[in-house]
Amino acid sequence: MIPAAVIMDGGCANGTQAGQAPSQLVVGVAAVEERDVPIYSEWIGTLDGYVNADIKAQVAGYLMKQDYTEGSVVQKGQLLFEIDPRPFQAAVDQAKGQLAQANGQLAQARAQLTQAEAQVAVSKANQDRTQLDVNRYIPLAEQQAITQQDLDNATQNNLGAKAQVQVAQAQVETTRAQIQAATATIEEAQAAVATAELNLGFTRLISPIDGIAGIAQQQVGALVNPSSGPITTVSTVNPIKAYITASEQEYLDFHRRYTTQATVDAERKQMRLELMLADGTIYPQPGTFYFADRQVNPGTGSIRVAGLFANPGDTLRPGQYARVRVSLRSKDHALLVPQRAVTELQGIYQVAVVGSDNKIVIRNVTPGERVGNQWIIDKGLNPGERVVAEGVQKVRPGMSVIAKPYVAPEQATER
Repeated sequence: MIPAAVIMDGGCANGTQAGQAPSQLVVGVAAVEERDVPIYSEWIGTLDGYVNADIKAQVAGYLMKQDYTEGSVVQKGQLLFEIDPRPFQAAVDQAKGQLAQANGQLAQARAQLTQAEAQVAVSKANQDRTQLDVNRYIPLAEQQAITQQDLDNATQNNLGAKAQVQVAQAQVETTRAQIQAATATIEEAQAAVATAELNLGFTRLISPIDGIAGIAQQQVGALVNPSSGPITTVSTVNPIKAYITASEQEYLDFHRRYTTQATVDAERKQMRLELMLADGTIYPQPGTFYFADRQVNPGTGSIRVAGLFANPGDTLRPGQYARVRVSLRSKDHALLVPQRAVTELQGIYQVAVVGSDNKIVIRNVTPGERVGNQWIIDKGLNPGERVVAEGVQKVRPGMSVIAKPYVAPEQATER
């Protein structure tokens, strides 16, 4: 049997609990903020070198030496690799020998030309003498001072002298043709020497630009040739390019707002790109617009756009991923609330508004763009109203709550 005192104590305790009013829900509220905000467009970007020079073998041969440190800064003209030069040096020596031989043939042909021209002069002198004899014998023969035989002999000698002149002139033309052939042979030999020396120069793989040299893809002793792919790559990284892929709609929207080429160029010059790195930090150097591709990709309906970022410390490297954003316009008198204050169900967006009587009113809203951790509300709210940003899942219409100022997570961390 339970003592009456215990029953009375238990009854009093139950009566006290039943008499207590239920505790009110404490929620974090934020005031609807009205201000002018820049509207950012954001894309995932890929970094690439301003210039990427693939270092390839121009001739076939064995790599004899690597003359740079991988990942180091190299200068234009700096030697990176050496290919065995001995076969190419031999080709140069052979070509030079053939050139010397061709020069000798030309000198011989010129000497023969001088000799042939002298023979022409001698033949012409002989022909002139025989012609004088004929001219002198003709009147003498008419006067019968000499025999007809003497005139015939003089005439035949003159004809023979003329034939000798023609033979000598033909020899001159032949020698001149030999000179032309020798000259052509020299030019061919000179081209062979230039080609051989060029191939010899190709055994020294140099950097065509200032930049950072990558990892060697071929090691010393490897047999390389023009089809074996890049041995390494040198990239100019200051400035560095950031490629983004913008939608066709974004591209059209930009050109609708800036209708002339002059306004487009002016806006592009003023445009400042922001780069958010993988660790969430903002890169301190702002970027500038560089170019847009010549066409829209018909498969994706997007266009490739490039920006340039100064990279004085070589912090950024090709291949990095980062978010690129830019403010293309500003929205005046925008109403902003924390993103977590907005709930969505089947395409309907709602916020819980705390009235002056601290009671909850659920209101449908039309959201706009997101700005950081806030959301622009186009319709449904007024400046200064209080919305529930913490505990929104627990409130119901008409519920009385205790409102406390909402502190964003990053603000709480700073405090």
